[in-house]
Amino acid sequence: MPAPEPRANPLLLGHDAAEATILDAIFAGRMHHAWLITGPEGVGKATLAYRFARRLLAGRPMDQSLALDAANPVFRRVAAGSHSDMQTIERAYNPKSKRMRTQIAVDDVRKVNGFMHLTPAEGGWRVVVVDGAEEMNAASANALLKVLEEPPPRAVLLLVSSSPGRLLPTIRSRCRRLRLGQLDDATMDTLLRQYLPALSDDERGRLVTLAEGSPGRAIMMAEDEGLAISAIVDGLLANIPAFRMSRGYEIADALAKSETGFSTFMDLLRAGVSSAVRAAARGQADPEQERMVAVRPIDAWDDLWQGLTRLQDETERFALDKRQAIVAGLGMLTGTTP
Repeated sequence: MPAPEPRANPLLLGHDAAEATILDAIFAGRMHHAWLITGPEGVGKATLAYRFARRLLAGRPMDQSLALDAANPVFRRVAAGSHSDMQTIERAYNPKSKRMRTQIAVDDVRKVNGFMHLTPAEGGWRVVVVDGAEEMNAASANALLKVLEEPPPRAVLLLVSSSPGRLLPTIRSRCRRLRLGQLDDATMDTLLRQYLPALSDDERGRLVTLAEGSPGRAIMMAEDEGLAISAIVDGLLANIPAFRMSRGYEIADALAKSETGFSTFMDLLRAGVSSAVRAAARGQADPEQERMVAVRPIDAWDDLWQGLTRLQDETERFALDKRQAIVAGLGMLTGTTP
């Protein structure tokens, strides 16, 4: 089955320490008013936030677990976004542009203050999840800071962020922090067997390697032809001296047809470069990686990686021509003039 949305996902593996910290706070009766859940993208941050929220809304657990049965009315209402004591703040759809907003709107954040100061409708807690907290602009962040400075009783704010460094220091300092790490290969394999049962053992193993401990990334790559794009990247890196730009245009044309092809391609290309250079620097490169790294000096590979990162960031941020960006990136990689 495909992985459910975080608010409806009953399964979370590999983050026992974070769950234990939350349970200790619940049982000790010392619940911090704000928690910042951080870590790489796709490792389960939002899933943990909703798991945390459901447990607070459902009442004190009977055992050492945050898990709540999917048939429980609280679970179902949180999954449906209809629980009266819970609110989610995230980037919203803009009906005028017919696209997702690029930032969390200040008006949405201002609603948090009034909501959290209400008496819990069901006698327990008020919970707000801010998913993608780093996407707040300056006005949104300052509005949230007002809530943190004067926290109401029986209310908890859960901030989810893959880039906590983009948050105001004054916001970070007022939150108790939970950092989630990458999952180990065995846990990744277990999750992918459940979420992607149609994959062969070889395909699942390849995704475990490519996703670098992020089940969300693995699922996205499986859905977005990540395995096929990975094969393209591997071929490029293994044969840089033989590359011809005519092949680059073919790749760019093929990837441009996919909504996520550009991002997946650039992520895998940068990851492949980084992995090969690290292995070479440690004397652990395989023959294919050694041939690739020998194409240019080690320090030049760092400049290339930085250049590819800027190219991807600017293309996605300013909605530039992705086909041209792929061609430009391949030119940077191979030293070939488009």
